Amino acid sequence: MQRLEQLRAWLASTLPGQAFDLAPASADASFRRYFRATFADGSPSRIVMDAPPEKEDVRPWLHVAELFRAAGAHVPEVLAQDLEQGFLLLSDLGSTTYLQALKTQDDPQRAAHLYADALGSLAAIQCASRPGVLPEYDRALLLRELQLFPEWYVARHKGVTLNEAETATLNATFDKILASNLAEPQVFVHRDYHSRNLMLLEPADGLGANPGIIDFQDAVYGPISYDLVSLFKDAYIRWDEEFILDLLIRYWETAKKLGLPVREEFADFHRDFEWMGVQRHIKVLGIFARLYHRDGKDGYLADMPLVMDYLRRTCKRYRDLGPLLKLLDRLEPEDVQVGYTF
Repeated sequence: MQRLEQLRAWLASTLPGQAFDLAPASADASFRRYFRATFADGSPSRIVMDAPPEKEDVRPWLHVAELFRAAGAHVPEVLAQDLEQGFLLLSDLGSTTYLQALKTQDDPQRAAHLYADALGSLAAIQCASRPGVLPEYDRALLLRELQLFPEWYVARHKGVTLNEAETATLNATFDKILASNLAEPQVFVHRDYHSRNLMLLEPADGLGANPGIIDFQDAVYGPISYDLVSLFKDAYIRWDEEFILDLLIRYWETAKKLGLPVREEFADFHRDFEWMGVQRHIKVLGIFARLYHRDGKDGYLADMPLVMDYLRRTCKRYRDLGPLLKLLDRLEPEDVQVGYTF
C-alpha cells in the first residue's frame, strides 16, 4: 500500500491538476506491476510501470525500447520517468493481447494475418541488429537457463534425485543443445516474443498493423530462431505443426530476401529452430516450477503439459535427444493407449 501511495503521489506531481483513477493493468513473472490510469477529463488512458528499484532496474527496458522503436516496432512511448523511484509513465497499447484475440476468434485466416504482422515486426527488429549493443546470449547464460530444469523441475517439482549416470547424460545432452544454439547466426532477440506480450492494435482500415510489443527488457543478441520458437511454440496456445511450418517457411523466404542471416537450406534452418525450442522448453519448465515453488504463482502449472509436449515431440524426432526423452519418460510417464482389434 505504501508503494501504491508513492506511485499515486508521483503521478499527481507528474500530471498536475489531472484527476485520475488507477486500476491494475497486468502483472508478469517479475516484480514489476502495471497500472492503467484513466482520467476524468477523458484524456487517453496511460500505463504506469511500478518497478521497485531494489528488485528491478528500468534502464534495460528504456534502452531496448529505444532500439526497437528505432527499428520500426510499436513499443510503448515513454511520457515520464523517475529512475530513482522506479516509475515510468507510458502510452497505453490497449488491453487485448494476441492470446485473448486468438482464443476468442476461432478463425485460422485471422490468426495467419496476426502472425504475419508479428513476423513483420520481428523481422524489422532483426534487420536493425548489430553486435555490442545488447548483452550476448552466450553459453554461460544459455546453460544457466538449462540448469533451472534439474534444480527446480526435476528435484523440486517432481521430487526426483538424478543418479550420477543420469546427471552425466543430462549434462552431455545440454552440451549438444548448446552447440546447436551457439552455431546459429545472431540478431537482436526479444526473449519472450509470444502471444501474451503482443498487443492487438486495430487500425481504422482493419487490415492489420504492427502489434504492440511489451516485456522486452531482457532482450539480448543471440540465435536468430529464438523468438520464432517463442512465437510458434508458445507455452500458452497450441497450433498445428502444419500451420507453424507454413508460417516458418514464409518467414525464412522473406528473411532471405531481406538479407537476414538465415541458413541457406530450410531443412538446416528448421533443425536450428527445433533445437532452440528444446533449450527454451527445458528452461520454461524450470521457470514455471520456480514461479510456483519459490514465488507462490500457481497459474503457470496449467501451462506445463503443453511445454512438456513440445519438448517430448522434438526429442522423438532426433536420435541425439533420445537420452533426454528417456529421462522425461521417467519423470513423467506417457499415457499408453492400448487398442484391441477383433
